[in-house]
Amino acid sequence: MSVKVEIYDTTLRDGSQGEGVSFSLADKLHVTSALDELGVHYVEGGWPGSNPKDMEYFEAVRKLKLRHARVAAFGSTRHAKNTPAADPNLKQLVKAKTPVITIFGKTWDLHVRDALRVPLETNLAMIESSVKYLKKKTGQVFFDGEHFFDGYNANPEYALQALAAAAEAGAEALILCDTNGGNFPSRIAEVTALVVKKFSGLSIGIHTHNDSGMAVANSVAAVEAGASHVQGTINGLGERCGNADLAQVIPNLELKGGKTCIGKKNLRHLTETSRYVYELATLPLVNSQPFVGRSAFAHKGGIHVSAVARNSKTYEHVEPEMVGNERRILVSELSGRSNILACSKVDLSDKPEKMKEVLAKVMELEKDGYAFENAEASFHLLISRIVGGYVPAFELKSFRVMSEYHPAGERVSEATVKVAVDGREHHTVSEGDSGPVNALDKALRKALLPEFPILEQMKLVDYKVHIVNAQAAAEAKVRVVIISQLHGDVWGTVGVSENIIEASCRAMVESLEYTVLKYGKHKRQK
Repeated sequence: MSVKVEIYDTTLRDGSQGEGVSFSLADKLHVTSALDELGVHYVEGGWPGSNPKDMEYFEAVRKLKLRHARVAAFGSTRHAKNTPAADPNLKQLVKAKTPVITIFGKTWDLHVRDALRVPLETNLAMIESSVKYLKKKTGQVFFDGEHFFDGYNANPEYALQALAAAAEAGAEALILCDTNGGNFPSRIAEVTALVVKKFSGLSIGIHTHNDSGMAVANSVAAVEAGASHVQGTINGLGERCGNADLAQVIPNLELKGGKTCIGKKNLRHLTETSRYVYELATLPLVNSQPFVGRSAFAHKGGIHVSAVARNSKTYEHVEPEMVGNERRILVSELSGRSNILACSKVDLSDKPEKMKEVLAKVMELEKDGYAFENAEASFHLLISRIVGGYVPAFELKSFRVMSEYHPAGERVSEATVKVAVDGREHHTVSEGDSGPVNALDKALRKALLPEFPILEQMKLVDYKVHIVNAQAAAEAKVRVVIISQLHGDVWGTVGVSENIIEASCRAMVESLEYTVLKYGKHKRQK
């Protein structure tokens, strides 16, 4: 029988402390809904009282109709000089009116002496009285033992006393934190097993940081040692090197560890949720991210591709569909017949001449600076043009981009485009807030949206520029790769030119056309 493990997400609190991460109030509510749909058990919304936005969140989140997740407010134990009822921090936690309150307390005697500067006994009293007070005010109280593993390594007796103080006061879960992220999985497992045995009637949790690159491994090790509650963030967002990545922890436990976390049905939405969080956090996708990254199931070597085509288990540890991802076959000048066959949506097995033509065209274009490894949409369009049956969704007749720079620092970019759809010409002008590429994107969409409303839902999520022949200096060619997203699907397109605006336009036009041909209804599409 599968053992259930509770998933406690702290993306909105611990994750938001990561460098470059910022969620608006609307973002926080969207993330909450997405995590609820994923089947996460607890969503830690923030630290009430630390900033106005978090308190607004706790008021607004009560209006959401959540099906799975319970919202938790986070804070610390009372100040040494305050009674629980008079402590501002505890008052704000109660004011948040969440069904769950999580508080952290010191379990490392070093922190008690050097950070809090109170006697060890006083810290234990702070933990006990804070938990007891909050238990009277809300449904569940969880206790995060901050720096627990370091505390246990330094003074095991005191670290366990801190947990006992929370347990005796009524905490439902004791979470063991590797706050500095410096412990090994073997040590995490050893200490967790001891705690599970000592506090057998309580839920024991794990909260790890990734400073040594072992947060996921440490979380899994703790669960294997008996922990039944895992805290982490989507995509491993968090302070310094981040927290345990739930997009890795969950599938490892669910698919390999014999545990039930969110259920295999919900697991199929994991990749979509991961990318949605990246989008709301305005962060680029991490291609190499296990399970959910674009490269997680990408194959380039011809031998690999040939083997995967026969049996995916030869080079894949799980099926990509199980986590909502997809297999990608990469194409380059090194590609063989198996890569082309696997990538093509048209059966070329009985068209050897077309196969040769495709390979020759790929080699020609890559010699000219193109690369199709991250531009599968451009490759699909290339095959369609060669094999036949291709009917362009629209034709870009011309474009012009102008940028003005003023002494006061103001920048104005304006793009003019002329496109034709079924003989109808659209001539539009748009200004860009973020430069010429932004202006060009707006102008193209303005021209095409009346014909293809689907384009309003497609977003450009990444933009990469690479100098192809740096030795040519200012006359060098540039390769622009644009990553686009729609309905959880992600694809890339590429453009090359000595002019960065022209290269950008080529990549952008291919992304727009690919969107229309794949997702839109165009009467001439075959």
